[in-house]
Amino acid sequence: MTDIILLSDPRVAATRVTENGEPLVDAREVAALRVDTRKADDDGSYAHLRADVLRRLLLAQDALPAGIRLLLVEGFRPPALQRRYFDEYAATLRTAHPEAGPERIRELASAYISPPEVAPHVSGGAVDLTLCTEDGAELFLGTEVNATPEESEGGCRTAAANIDADARANRAVLGRALTAAGFVNYPTEWWHWSYGDRYWALLTEAPAAEYGPAALSPNTV
Repeated sequence: MTDIILLSDPRVAATRVTENGEPLVDAREVAALRVDTRKADDDGSYAHLRADVLRRLLLAQDALPAGIRLLLVEGFRPPALQRRYFDEYAATLRTAHPEAGPERIRELASAYISPPEVAPHVSGGAVDLTLCTEDGAELFLGTEVNATPEESEGGCRTAAANIDADARANRAVLGRALTAAGFVNYPTEWWHWSYGDRYWALLTEAPAAEYGPAALSPNTV
């Protein structure tokens, strides 16, 4: 993974944020976009994204081949939930790698779950998604969405070699559409794309991230 910039990289945390105040909006209210329920939560956080992120997803969907649509799995993630996910995965890594120190565990964990202080999902700028047919049948892109590096034997990495040709072609279709709409991919997770967050700003050499940590307002849900 020497060519991959992980979210634990100090350059991510050092990236400046100029919050633009853009609201979180509910993707479930947009009929053109399919929203999966596997990550559904009580307040609907999972289905929310920054307004421009949602607009860009619709642009990406318009660029897909006929008969294929985006399937949104998870968008905004509250900070407390991000912390819980990170701590739980780090705990499994400490058990598997008892010789590893705190910084190494943080690096290993960030290949799957972002450190909470820089997490793209917490900004509302990140989305986990895949492809489906017009009638909602999910296409296979080599692993399940959110497959860990351990259970997928590294197949979760976007450029993984241990997936078949059809899955690789589907990943390429997804990647072309999202890249053209301005998103960047986290290379250890083929399903994770973001716009406007610190990671996006670092990779695109933007002067600053557009989104800092977000929160659902009482009148958002």
